[in-house]
Amino acid sequence: MARQDRAPRPVPPATSGDPAAPVRSAPTGADAPGSPAVAAHAAPRGAGASASGPRAAEAAEARPAALAVSADGAYGARLVAARPGGSAGAAPERLFEGAGAAPVWFPERWTLTGPEPYAVPLPLGQPEEPDSQVQPLADGRVLICRRVAARWAFSLLYPTGPGTGEVPLGAVECPHLTLLPPAPGGNLVHALAPGPDGTALWRVGASGPELVARVPGRCSGGAWLDRTGRLLALDRETGGVVKTVTVDLERGGELSPLLEIAEESDDRLLFADPDSGLLLIRSNAPGHDRIGWGVLGSTRPVRFPECLRPAGRVLTPFATQPGQVLTPESCAVAFRVDGPGGACVGLWRPADRALHLVAPPPGWLTGAGLWTADGVLRLPYATPAAPCAVAEVRAPAEEPGAGAGTGHPAEDPGSGTAGTGVRADARSGGPASAGTGAGRQPSPRGETRGVRGTTPLYRPVPLQQAPLQQAPLRRGGQKDR
Repeated sequence: MARQDRAPRPVPPATSGDPAAPVRSAPTGADAPGSPAVAAHAAPRGAGASASGPRAAEAAEARPAALAVSADGAYGARLVAARPGGSAGAAPERLFEGAGAAPVWFPERWTLTGPEPYAVPLPLGQPEEPDSQVQPLADGRVLICRRVAARWAFSLLYPTGPGTGEVPLGAVECPHLTLLPPAPGGNLVHALAPGPDGTALWRVGASGPELVARVPGRCSGGAWLDRTGRLLALDRETGGVVKTVTVDLERGGELSPLLEIAEESDDRLLFADPDSGLLLIRSNAPGHDRIGWGVLGSTRPVRFPECLRPAGRVLTPFATQPGQVLTPESCAVAFRVDGPGGACVGLWRPADRALHLVAPPPGWLTGAGLWTADGVLRLPYATPAAPCAVAEVRAPAEEPGAGAGTGHPAEDPGSGTAGTGVRADARSGGPASAGTGAGRQPSPRGETRGVRGTTPLYRPVPLQQAPLQQAPLRRGGQKDR
């Protein structure tokens, strides 16, 4: 796929050491002409904070994402509510639920490393719309994406002493645009823009938006399959069926299939861990939507544990434990668990037979968090008394005989045993209500199609072509004779 040629735009250099150090904005002179779909500069927003007509109605219903965390976990960014009429140059007074006034929104950057987290407000001359999207970069700057009429405009924000610096990066003309999860490396942001002839994949860096691929069909989701930022998995809808495909960004957006559990099933990738190769998927191949797991390049079918469908609850993975190379069954996963009593946190490993429920800290930025390599889940939260804080929850101990290092869970692959279902855990500050959900997992013989790997590190065997009649493995990785 040919890339859009653009003249490099000067931007303030990333300050070494302290990214919060003052940086002067570069002059915004004329740029070389680019694609007609890319504006040279972000269009100025109208005076005042309010919009009119359908745009105002949409903005009133929209709510910003809780917190976007950088790829290395060093920074976070979000839109925080502030009281109308506050000084735009000073730290906005936070408005928490129940305060009574209609909120207006300002960007805020969190620093998550160091002895304790802290937040830096990044307000400009007027509030942001709640549908603006923010993403922190590895150097501490924050990219913001705003909808301006029929375009989405990008800018870089950074603290400059008492104020906020802004560098416009250009705009993409399209009705809808969604930022993808942070890419490895942390200095580039990717976005999807679905259109009538397919979905455009944009990369936004210091020189502005750059078209890197155009994928047939309507794409959503987004997960990185490697640590180099080369392989991107997208859920693509064509012919009324959703399948996950891999986009190779070093080969001009070359496509290859990743998930195909059944020919007519909708198979979506929810989360991917590049270190262990663990993939979490959602598919209706078993007859209704179920969450399953597989391993990139594995020869075994996708499994659908019974403990991952607790009655009356919806599970959404938001973090996996890094560094679990070659041990996907030991990789801890954190789920957002939504139920009648609100949202709590679910902790699970493929080797375990249960989903452990823990109560999140008060003011949890729901759905935000990150694992450390040694198995500590860090949950950011904000309350009036602690406007920037992180709670830590340790992963539950692995069950005895979990088969660590074998690449397979403890239960026999052919049995489909699902175990005891959901467990409550009060270690994070109070018990969480739990159901039982015990039962048996469907036999893998009905799930013979699964994960296809395209990583250049090895040549994987697609699961739908995997030998199913092999001798079962005992714990320890030796075949029964």
